[in-house]
Amino acid sequence: MTTTSTTAPSTEARQRELRRVAFATVIGTTIEWYDFFLYASAAGLVFGALFFAPAGPEFATILSFATVGVSFLFRPLGAFLAGHFGDKIGRKAMLVVTLILMGAATTLIGVLPTYQQIGMAAPMLLVLLRILQGLSTGGEWGGAVLMAVEHAPDGKRGRYGAFPQIGVPIGLLLASGVLALMTGVVSPGDAFLEWGWRIPFLLSFVLIIVGIIVRRAVDESPVFKEISEKKEKAKTPILTLFRKHWLLVVLAALTFAGNNAAGYMTTGGYLQNYATTPIADGGHVGMERTPVLLAVAGASVVWLIVTFAAGVVSDRIGRRNTYVIGWIAFLATVFLLFPLADTGNPWLLFLGVSLFAIGNGFTYGQQAAYFTELFPASIRYSGVSITYAIGAIIGGAFAPTIAAWLVQSTGTATSVAFYIAGIMVVAFAATLLLRDRTGIPLGPDHEAEQSVRHFAWQK
Repeated sequence: MTTTSTTAPSTEARQRELRRVAFATVIGTTIEWYDFFLYASAAGLVFGALFFAPAGPEFATILSFATVGVSFLFRPLGAFLAGHFGDKIGRKAMLVVTLILMGAATTLIGVLPTYQQIGMAAPMLLVLLRILQGLSTGGEWGGAVLMAVEHAPDGKRGRYGAFPQIGVPIGLLLASGVLALMTGVVSPGDAFLEWGWRIPFLLSFVLIIVGIIVRRAVDESPVFKEISEKKEKAKTPILTLFRKHWLLVVLAALTFAGNNAAGYMTTGGYLQNYATTPIADGGHVGMERTPVLLAVAGASVVWLIVTFAAGVVSDRIGRRNTYVIGWIAFLATVFLLFPLADTGNPWLLFLGVSLFAIGNGFTYGQQAAYFTELFPASIRYSGVSITYAIGAIIGGAFAPTIAAWLVQSTGTATSVAFYIAGIMVVAFAATLLLRDRTGIPLGPDHEAEQSVRHFAWQK
């Protein structure tokens, strides 16, 4: 009786803490990526006309998408800073800092004057705020996934690691849904271009307050607590990472590059721009904004479900096998996306993006646990964040810009499908070169074990 009475509250408290961590990581990541996708969607829909109009319709689109890519170039700096301090002072503190930075930048975009109002200062300020978003995103993801995975029971890391991952499709769903509400109901037509686009950016301020309150209520990662108690923090985690694990960083970054390049065709605003640009302005489809945004929002629900399923499945069949399923699904659907969009039918567009979301989810849901298990505890925040940032640059930074250039150069989106497929093949190969480390011990007592046998050729 005594054993039962003392154990039950401990187990119940543990379950409550796990629920708090899951909720905090998913809500924080949702807010972070709502802000990020909101910008990407607005870049495809209105920023060309508002901030780069003197360049002409086609080049303004390329410049607008280039600002999406600029933020990726600053992700590594954000990852370096957050990784260094996350490995030194803790995961929790950096999560709050990155959330505040992202929210402030997004809110300021909502009040930014346009080119017509202040001239060249407008695009310059837009780029500056986008850079701040990139710094924030570079540090946010690593902290969120480590909080989720390092708190998780050993056999459920994929499941709990999927919570911050599903924050990404939820963020896309919110961004697309709010924009669809603005274009279809609140500020249709010219009103959206005049003032309606600002409301979703200003909404970020409210979301950030909620996110900060939730995240401050969560305990620090147990692995970091153990590192602190045993005084086993790395003095220079970034130098240690690149001196001992540079090849691991490269290969792991390439696995993410394939997912990121493909994902940014839909989440980076390119597909929205491709489907909505009027034929008179050189477009290929000429659909209305609202049905396109609703189609992407609907497909993000599919992405959410598949992403969580991939995390759960990876606990059963391993992270690498789950990736293999995802790459095969991607390659099977990549040449269907644009032909379905070209029909101009919103339902077929929804079908195309939903099919694409299957591969997207199965190469993303397990990534939190996968990356966490790759790196030793004392340099894990740096390893996870920097690898993620480098993969994002290689894959997604300028994917929408390259896609816009390819379509303008070739006159067909088939060239974009071949471009995406090529990156996927490279990512698939990198996946096969890395060893599956599902279930490896995460604590500092196993630092030596965590530092060996990363690659498929090691016995």
